[in-house]
Amino acid sequence: MGLLLKDIEKRVDGKMHLHDVNLELQTGQRYVVLGRTLAGKTSLLRMMAGLDRPSSGSVLVNGVDVTGQSVRKRSVAMVYQQFVNYPSLTVYDNIASPLKVAGRSKDEIDRKVRRLASVLHIEGLLDRLPAELSGGQQQRTAIARALVKESHLLLLDEPLVNLDYKLREELRDELLQLFERRESIVVYTTTEPIEALMLGGNIIIMHEGRVLQMGPTAYVYNNPASTTVAENFSDPPINFATAEVKDGNAHLRIGIDFALLGRHAELPDGEYTFGVRANHFYLRPRSQEMIAVPSKVELAEINGSETFVHFSYRNRSMVVQETGVHPFKVGDDITVYVHPADFYVFNAAGNLEVSPGEPGSSPQALSGS
Repeated sequence: MGLLLKDIEKRVDGKMHLHDVNLELQTGQRYVVLGRTLAGKTSLLRMMAGLDRPSSGSVLVNGVDVTGQSVRKRSVAMVYQQFVNYPSLTVYDNIASPLKVAGRSKDEIDRKVRRLASVLHIEGLLDRLPAELSGGQQQRTAIARALVKESHLLLLDEPLVNLDYKLREELRDELLQLFERRESIVVYTTTEPIEALMLGGNIIIMHEGRVLQMGPTAYVYNNPASTTVAENFSDPPINFATAEVKDGNAHLRIGIDFALLGRHAELPDGEYTFGVRANHFYLRPRSQEMIAVPSKVELAEINGSETFVHFSYRNRSMVVQETGVHPFKVGDDITVYVHPADFYVFNAAGNLEVSPGEPGSSPQALSGS
């Protein structure tokens, strides 16, 4: 199955929810839609499902135009942020309900329900009602009901957002295993760059109703097509500084000067935006080429086995992501180090010129980039 969204636009009460969206999704592939709240992720999923009709443009399945066709006539299943289960039905009957509607035999229903319940670790809860379940168990039930249909298109709209961290981690691993076994198109939305990286597959970056970039997740992370993509696909936030390049040297307006190395040395003279991710700042030098940035600590956030150190340099706030626990105090003097080759460089229009990735990279920018 192939799903094609062609020149899709969606306006509601004069406001643009989706603008010039062109996407082609293939069977057996996993797609993660990443964007902030109100980026248009849910609107995109509803368009794919047939729950909403585009204001203009068309939706094609295997080359057949299904624009406006009811979701009931499509092979699609959807999981929402909130656990949506039938309160008067047991877990077993909730999961079985799509198969009963489809007229499947009792033996087939029983086999599929119990297999999925086992995979999602709710086999001991099949006789319970949803009100007797925890949030994680309810979401597992909702996911099982969507998966049991074996539809050609599986849509998951931030399905783990309302669960605690441990449950999210467990269920994400389980979902990844299930996705790998499915010969369908899987589309999963999230606001979290880390979750997108963990899920892998392909990524679709959305911002203000537009698709900015699409491609293999690791590639897009390493080669963001624009400053907006880099901002959306960085957690902690990427650090930006305006710069002037002249005669093979960079002058960052925050007061940092250095000679350009490698591919960066080929940059023509001009004005640019230099960006460096938090994990490319270091608290100790790793080579002689590294640039020292004397700074003051604004805040230190200990996040598990990592520390996010927010620091200021010449009235510019930035952040370093360092492995280990570093209990800095506000106002502490520190020196942060960065290698000249670890900068992303964007031109005056905000489009990527050079990344720290492998030579020959060329980001795939789509509409709105």
